[in-house]
Amino acid sequence: MQDAEEGPQALCDLCLTQVCCSLDALCSKRADGSLCLSWAPLFPQEMADQLLQKMATKGILNDMTVGIFRNCKELRLRRATIRRCPVSAEAFRLALCPHRLQELDASWVSGDLTGANMVSGLASNLECRSSLQRLSLNGLHLDCQSLSEDEGVRVGFSSLRGLRTLNLANTDLTDAVLEDICTLPQLESLDISCTSVTKLTALSQCKNTLRSLIAHRLRLLDMSSARLLFVLNQLHALRHMDFSDDHFTLEDSDGSDGDETVRQLLEGSTQVLPSLISLDVSGRKKITDAAVRAFVEARSGLVFLGLVATGVSSCDVLSSQKDMKVTGEANENQVCEALRRYRDRECFIREALVHLYNLTTDTDKPRPDMLKLVLSAMQSHPASPHVHLVATACVFNLTTQDMAEAMPVRLLSSTVTQLLNAMKTFPKHQQVQKNCLLALCSDYILQDVPFDKYLASTLVINWLSSHEDPTLQRMAVAIISFLVAKLSTEETAQLSKDAFIMKQLLAIVQQKAMVGVVDTTLKFALSALWNLTDEMPAAARNFIECHGLELYEEVLESYYTESSVQQKVLGLLNNIAEVEELQADLMEEDLLEHILSLLQDSHMEVGVRYFAGGILAQLTSRPEAWTLDNELRTTILNQLHASIVTWTQLEREMVSYRSFRPFCPLLQTCQPSGVQMWAVWAIHLVCSQNTSNYSNMLEQEGVTELLKALTAHPDTHSDVKGLSDSILSMVECCQNQLGPQS
Repeated sequence: MQDAEEGPQALCDLCLTQVCCSLDALCSKRADGSLCLSWAPLFPQEMADQLLQKMATKGILNDMTVGIFRNCKELRLRRATIRRCPVSAEAFRLALCPHRLQELDASWVSGDLTGANMVSGLASNLECRSSLQRLSLNGLHLDCQSLSEDEGVRVGFSSLRGLRTLNLANTDLTDAVLEDICTLPQLESLDISCTSVTKLTALSQCKNTLRSLIAHRLRLLDMSSARLLFVLNQLHALRHMDFSDDHFTLEDSDGSDGDETVRQLLEGSTQVLPSLISLDVSGRKKITDAAVRAFVEARSGLVFLGLVATGVSSCDVLSSQKDMKVTGEANENQVCEALRRYRDRECFIREALVHLYNLTTDTDKPRPDMLKLVLSAMQSHPASPHVHLVATACVFNLTTQDMAEAMPVRLLSSTVTQLLNAMKTFPKHQQVQKNCLLALCSDYILQDVPFDKYLASTLVINWLSSHEDPTLQRMAVAIISFLVAKLSTEETAQLSKDAFIMKQLLAIVQQKAMVGVVDTTLKFALSALWNLTDEMPAAARNFIECHGLELYEEVLESYYTESSVQQKVLGLLNNIAEVEELQADLMEEDLLEHILSLLQDSHMEVGVRYFAGGILAQLTSRPEAWTLDNELRTTILNQLHASIVTWTQLEREMVSYRSFRPFCPLLQTCQPSGVQMWAVWAIHLVCSQNTSNYSNMLEQEGVTELLKALTAHPDTHSDVKGLSDSILSMVECCQNQLGPQS
């Protein structure tokens, strides 16, 4: 069976994504601003649930968009989720309450929606009172005092008589409301974790139905261990109990009564909770190996035991229980099980991630299963610096070296998105930022994994502005250099508008140039600046205004023997020379004579001479804009032609072009042969290396017509004609191979 992460997305999923992206076009607006589908077919019921969930996960579900679900005939909801969405009480009442819901997850809903609003709204639908079986209000303000009366009877959770599963973790649940809940006739599963409950006596009212009780971190619980055991002893149907505690938090109470209860439960008779097959006591103190051994040996049907942060997960009896899952720190299975089970519990996620980090420090085997668990932890705790500190370190461990290439691309894409979210959320957390940079600095991830490269560029540049650590600076500049080359023309234009970015990169160049260093940081910074100014007049203007021209003139002279540096510097000056209104800034006699000397130097690499020639060709192509001595222009034009005919054809790819538009003025029949010669040599170079990539571009931008005009013109130099004919032959051959284009 193929992993879902590796295969293509399901057609249904793609269609729902498209609907989400097109809601504005598909809908009209009601008077209250909510959306209404202009035309809606009868959706398959499950698809209506999936559409709501897709809108929630994409972050577009709100008072306006949830309005489409007021249409109960075509969009029939049964399993609804509005988790973490900003939905108001009124929008909830109008859009969701009329449906015959079976399940509702409204955990961590933002806005003014309270538990009381939901209960009264759901209870107002008589069908919902009996149909609703699962309700999750995790993280909500219940405000149960405001519950209204219905025909003289106070509406409460007990009004929803069909409820079997209720999650009220992290709410303001009180003892009185718990009393009301425990009268539900079919209640099987109850989560009251992290609430203000002080007594559990009410649980005895549902002793014959309650099969699962989750009571993690009840810090206000005020019951002796004897009283607690008395209540638990009545829960004959209970199969799963979670009585774990947060070992990181010690305020209010030290939890000693709970710890003592756990100790007695482990060591006591199987007549207490006789049906129990799953127990979680993670974070509890006073647990001994002997107590765990006694408990496990006395209950042969156990399928799960939670022992994170108890110090006893290495107990020897656990290794012999092949069918029992355990959460703890003793081995990989226990750690991964903890990450799976405790997704919403920061205290245990933190503990498990630390141990996962230790387990993966020296790994060389791809583990997509582990990466998924880390990603889930980050997504579940987006605002926790503690989780992200360790999680980002785990991501680096799991994607370093060649392991990233063995991961599903979609999983890597989601992981990188989460790394960027971490950088955005924790801009001042140095270690989180460092971990993210370490993970991002991968050739494979930067080149082959789809993610928001524009956002990544801005985040890394912002980080760079306040850090000077040489190792991290090198990584950051390398990342920026890769990303800028991958941006669309529109994204590059947007990024280039910000002079701040230009200043940061120029500062690095200056820092290196002052001490004459040639390293990867300098080269990556020069590459990034080159790419940022490629066909970007605004960026080229920013470069000049940030005094980049003066700096680059110094670099040209001081790095005369470094051809790789020279090429990148001259490449950027080429970009400036292509902008007519900026050519005047390059009209400096010393600068042009230096560039001419590079063109003429037969010992210089062809790449350096090529870019030097490009600058000179652009500046001499417009005689009306030439402001220096005409004799210098004539010399340059003569030397252009004379030098270019001596160049050998390069086998390696030296340059790539987004467009040939800057070449069009140079290919006019009225241009001097030296200008024409440089342009046709440049086009011939890239076409001979990648004809299929440039063939259509030459046609679409009218370059082939210009080349044909050159070959036909009687005054065109034979050298120019020869290269032009060669380019046209390559294009024709490529098009014949590809066949007719529609």
